[in-house]
Amino acid sequence: MKLEGRTFKGNNILNVQVVEHENPNARYSKELEENLVLLCKEMDVPIPMWLSKNTHEFAALRQTIFFAEQFNQKVGFDRFQIRLLE
Repeated sequence: MKLEGRTFKGNNILNVQVVEHENPNARYSKELEENLVLLCKEMDVPIPMWLSKNTHEFAALRQTIFFAEQFNQKVGFDRFQIRLLE
């Protein structure tokens, strides 16, 4: 699985990072979680709260956006987007 992350402040992209991690023994949701944690570590972003809206967006669009309110710590960006890459 290859996952791209982007942080935004207004309409400006602050950071872009791509991670690729395969775990053939894991379910899709577990592999997604592992990649999200790895991506957050690489980008120095706290792990966001995953809400039901994120599940619906990711299932329909293969991407989702986390807003600053979804983080337990103060962040220096407005939104964090993750996107599944083929």
